Amino acid sequence: MTSNRKPTIIAALAGGWVADAASLGLHWLYNSPRILEVGGQSPEFLTPSADYFKGGLGYFAHEGKQSGDISHYGAATGVIIDSLLASEGKLDIRDYQQRFRNFFGPGGRWCGYLDNPTRVTLNNLNTIEQDAIEQALTTTTANLTDQQKRILVQKVLPYTRRLSGDQLAAPVRKAIDLTYHETDVQEAGVHIAETIDQHLRPESGADDMQLPAVSKLPPLVACYCGSDRLLEVTEAAVRVTNHNDEAVAWSKCAATLLDQLFRGQGLSTALEAAKAQAPDSDNLTSAQSGSSLDAVNAGDTFGRTCYLHEAMPVIFHILSHATSYTEAVRANIHCGGDSCGRAWIIGPAMAAMHGVGGEHGIPLSWLGRVTDSAAILTDIETLVQISPGL
Repeated sequence: MTSNRKPTIIAALAGGWVADAASLGLHWLYNSPRILEVGGQSPEFLTPSADYFKGGLGYFAHEGKQSGDISHYGAATGVIIDSLLASEGKLDIRDYQQRFRNFFGPGGRWCGYLDNPTRVTLNNLNTIEQDAIEQALTTTTANLTDQQKRILVQKVLPYTRRLSGDQLAAPVRKAIDLTYHETDVQEAGVHIAETIDQHLRPESGADDMQLPAVSKLPPLVACYCGSDRLLEVTEAAVRVTNHNDEAVAWSKCAATLLDQLFRGQGLSTALEAAKAQAPDSDNLTSAQSGSSLDAVNAGDTFGRTCYLHEAMPVIFHILSHATSYTEAVRANIHCGGDSCGRAWIIGPAMAAMHGVGGEHGIPLSWLGRVTDSAAILTDIETLVQISPGL
């Protein structure tokens, strides 16, 4: 990879945010005629409303959101961006898990819908930690009272949630020394911290094969673009939220597609390379056939729900036939169903090919319609600048 690809990748990452926000108003409305009735030929950036769902099959999940806001998919993408920024563009699973837990869990910043992988992942992270605590207390040889055990766990958890390995001992001893000066109690606390650390698992995700597995991928692909570790880190990141083999396989397909486009390969080359990673390439090939864009028919044929085996053929159809970013985003919304989830592959892919502005790129006015767009774009630019492979 060379640095001249950076503007393309910045545009591609911006394309994900814009496509997600553009799709939010009609997200999870499955009735395409109703979508056309409500949104017409320009269905983007509608303020979410329960009225849109009257007379049509769907699920209204975004009460209180405004035009330009992002979905929970975008929120999760923001979490991995924050983690990558903190880790100099490298995937740090422990840091990613903790940020995910802090953002979506109790007391976190997210206010909105929680999908199944997120809910289960939060539960799993708590269970994994509790199991690790039990293992630590069971193997502690010091003669501790029940009260001392409780206090030591309370002392060490803030450190095991953000530090690992050799980083733990010194701050844990200092924290315990505020309450217990005895060396044996402090050493017991260090043992508890280190044992918890050793038993925390990177595979914390739900057994789930839906779109949250792939929506987080664009910033990760940007950081590992052209790297022979891309598929390895893709699997590691996906299993944090989606511990499912088929989800991993589809994610490798999506990551390969984006990697090829980020590196400047043509669309046909990128699609073929991606199909080599897919668990079902026949449907992808079928979705590419035909001479015109018909996303509604693609949804009817392959499905428009959140499951990856439905979403990926629809994505391939739209990418194969849309001639501009705007056309692709609108077709994705008109298809219906999980348009926000699909947006995180369609948006970056189309923006990687067509850039920003002009007849085919991301409309400049759309960039300004995304809530907190200045902060989002600043983070994107910073991430691409620090990415090791760029």
